[in-house]
Amino acid sequence: MNQLASRIREGDARALARAATGVENRDPQALETLRELAPFNGRARILGITGPPGAGKSTLVDALAAALRKQGKTVAIIAVDPTSRLTGGAILGDRIRMQQHHSDPGIFIRSMATRGSTGGLARATADLVRLMDAAGKDYVVIETVGVGQDEVEIAGLAQITVVVLVPGMGDDVQAIKAGILEIADVFVINKSDHPGADRLELELQHLHKPILRTIATEGTGLPDLLAAVTLAVLPPARFDRRQDRRCHLDHLGIAVPALNAAVAFYQTLGLAVTHRETVATEKVHVAMLPAGDSRIELLEPAAPDSPIAKFLEKRGPGLHHVALKVPDLPSAVERLRAAGARLLNEPRQGAGGHLYVFVHPASTGGVLLELIQETET
Repeated sequence: MNQLASRIREGDARALARAATGVENRDPQALETLRELAPFNGRARILGITGPPGAGKSTLVDALAAALRKQGKTVAIIAVDPTSRLTGGAILGDRIRMQQHHSDPGIFIRSMATRGSTGGLARATADLVRLMDAAGKDYVVIETVGVGQDEVEIAGLAQITVVVLVPGMGDDVQAIKAGILEIADVFVINKSDHPGADRLELELQHLHKPILRTIATEGTGLPDLLAAVTLAVLPPARFDRRQDRRCHLDHLGIAVPALNAAVAFYQTLGLAVTHRETVATEKVHVAMLPAGDSRIELLEPAAPDSPIAKFLEKRGPGLHHVALKVPDLPSAVERLRAAGARLLNEPRQGAGGHLYVFVHPASTGGVLLELIQETET
């Protein structure tokens, strides 16, 4: 484990902040730290707080964090804010509103900019959640931007999604039903002392989800919300989405003696080359042709002693390997080693900059298998 990862596991808030910045900026060192911390994932409870602007989400998150701290729990708050048109960074309204926690080492607050992403989250939000989880936080609370009905990505990331609404929405509830209302595990009617709370609750009842009333500024209804998010049995399907251990086909590697001739054939099928490069470590020229959700990777030897040259000499042109994308390559490698699989290399960078490892055909049923670390785009 590198020094930054060790400091994060020791509870160093500055190290955590540094890694979070690196993850947002897709810094290779920070992403490597995230991979080293992967074995410590899966312990935190992940809460998503979403809803339209003005619903009081930040105030509710602030109060919820304070209540969790009274229970002795540690909390990370990831507040996804709109991107500043001037700086490209986050408009840090949420962090300003939560200043009461600045001296509490048990609460870590991170504002992050959407940077053009839609759906209520930023591109690196999922990685930040994993980082906070691995840092040992008991709860990770994600507050989405609050831009309306398209904020549905949170449901694929959080274990429990809380949709915050306010009285006076009227027919607006029907207008957004196809969006954020359908992802809720719990509804919260905040500012429930305002006129229209009864009507709003009536509009929500047909969705058959728990409906709670709160006045976040006064703490009213907070014990019920706290019980709902801390005592709820996590739905297995939702948990499986967050801890998805499934593999996905990334590409088929085909060994060819002449790259240009092979490319010309696949172009007749309507496929187009989107990337070419030479991978020095493997002594191979590569051309990648997307085919649906996966790719065809054509491989031409770049030197007489390359693995592809030896493959062609022994077997001739044809399928060289199958590549699967995995969500956590270090963990997959550990499991394979424990099972006695024969690995041909340590994880390293390959074509396209991805991290990969090869598994010997003797361990896979006769085909060379490449495992690739899935990365966020």
